[in-house]
Amino acid sequence: MRRITIETLIHAPRERVFDARTAGLPEPGETETLQGRVAGMRTRFTVQVIEMQRPLRYLDEATHPAFRRLRHVHEFEEVDGGTLMRDTLEYESGFGAVAGWFLKRFVRRRALALDLEVR
Repeated sequence: MRRITIETLIHAPRERVFDARTAGLPEPGETETLQGRVAGMRTRFTVQVIEMQRPLRYLDEATHPAFRRLRHVHEFEEVDGGTLMRDTLEYESGFGAVAGWFLKRFVRRRALALDLEVR
């Protein structure tokens, strides 16, 4: 299993960041299909929220044809200047490091959009 961690400083209070990040997500145990673009290609993930501990963290697992397993832990830590949002992704994929590169791009893009949204 491969693991990547991405940390992003969001210039807003933790509760606001958590609420903005989780808006529209299903309740724990429910699933939702999300769409996005990575490197110009459309992609679709089916996400199930496993655990939610407002405003500290939440955990989801996703299904996608490129991944045998994809687990995503979202953590929110209060720091000077705002909130440190930490995304830890554990995955298994036949595409190896290439799949990780796409995941990093997808997560970073969403994090930057969130920073602009909550300011």
